[in-house]
Amino acid sequence: MSSLKLPRDYWKLWTADTVSNLGNGVSAIAFPWLASALTRSPLTIAIVGLMSQLPWLLFTLPAGVITDRFDRKRIIIATDLVRGAITLIACAILFAHRSSFLHIKDPTHGYTGSSGPFLIGMMIVATFILGSAEVLGNNSAQTFLPDVVEEKFLQKANGQMASAESIANQFAGPALGSLLLGISIYIPFLFDAGSFFASAALIALITSQGVKIVNDRKGSSESASQLFTNELKEGFRWLMSHRILRPMAFTLGSLNFISSMALASYILFAQEVLHVSIFVMAVLGTAGAFGGLVGGIAGPILIARIGEGTTLTIALISFPTLFLLGSTVTRWYIFYILVFLEMFTAVIWNIVTVSFRQTIIPSELLGRVNSGYRFFGWGSMPLGSLSGGLITTVSAHYISREYSLRLPFVVAGVIGLGVFLATRGRFTSERLESAKSSA
Repeated sequence: MSSLKLPRDYWKLWTADTVSNLGNGVSAIAFPWLASALTRSPLTIAIVGLMSQLPWLLFTLPAGVITDRFDRKRIIIATDLVRGAITLIACAILFAHRSSFLHIKDPTHGYTGSSGPFLIGMMIVATFILGSAEVLGNNSAQTFLPDVVEEKFLQKANGQMASAESIANQFAGPALGSLLLGISIYIPFLFDAGSFFASAALIALITSQGVKIVNDRKGSSESASQLFTNELKEGFRWLMSHRILRPMAFTLGSLNFISSMALASYILFAQEVLHVSIFVMAVLGTAGAFGGLVGGIAGPILIARIGEGTTLTIALISFPTLFLLGSTVTRWYIFYILVFLEMFTAVIWNIVTVSFRQTIIPSELLGRVNSGYRFFGWGSMPLGSLSGGLITTVSAHYISREYSLRLPFVVAGVIGLGVFLATRGRFTSERLESAKSSA
């Protein structure tokens, strides 16, 4: 199939998503590096990361009702504008404290001021608000895609989106972020704010409109809150009654839990165990980009050749294996290979499962069911981050600092093997095809 068959609106959405992810990639290295300059506490750093993930647990289900009630295109624009404004405010605060970050390239001696607790508090508040807007914006964007792309092109469109996201978020973004961070602490956040505003402008150029449900209960005596609750329950019941989607959501939740656990103190692991500089950190970030790029391009071909069920089985055994191997690594370039493989696996998992959801869920329920799926699939991430931070902090009293930073990878790998054993045979190609036919 030629990429020309994809409509212009898709390429506008693709460009907006790429621009936004470029900014996210810049801040992905700036936020953790800033946190590691302010504190060397694994638990505190895990809490900063937790606050960006907590909205997936708190707001995912209400976001689904909002996505189905209102124009999805306008929701994406509004959330991009909010994220741009919040990032701009954070940038202004950091600019006011720029003289205190004299040695930001060395995070162990990166901050010389007395406002550390205030800046950590600012990061916690900002990341929570950004995460909340991301929950609504991302759910709307994923449910908006079927409005601009025909069903037969969904796997291809999702694959190309995944590739672009990986390149921007984990290759170009971190590399650019390390360069900007080397100049000044506040510039990466200024760039991130600009990327959100640019993304909002590009979404506004899309001619397709996001589907919204029609409220046919206007004559009902139900209050607005009752309608909201009933609509939320409707999507939740649909998810819980589906024999494939329900266990798939629980499985994704388990995978994201162990991933967040392993990576809760990743910035400290990279600095103290792998001994990376800010520029090597950026190079390490390209591993995920290349993995995502290869996965996005080769994923649809691989899936067509070996089948969707086999693809998911390979992914389920790959995740824990890579975490266990990661716990033993002492050289950053070996860790690079593992990150490449992990991201490749994550992308092909997403191509299968996202396309599957977009195919079987009715359009009028897509936002609510998708949000319910993400409630279980992504709501586990803050719990994983908190667990990882606690494992590192508590174990440091009994084992060396280095091994306490490695321990979350070991625990994640062991739990992941349990997930693989518990889900064998649940996601076969035959069962997935049967569900599609029924839909």
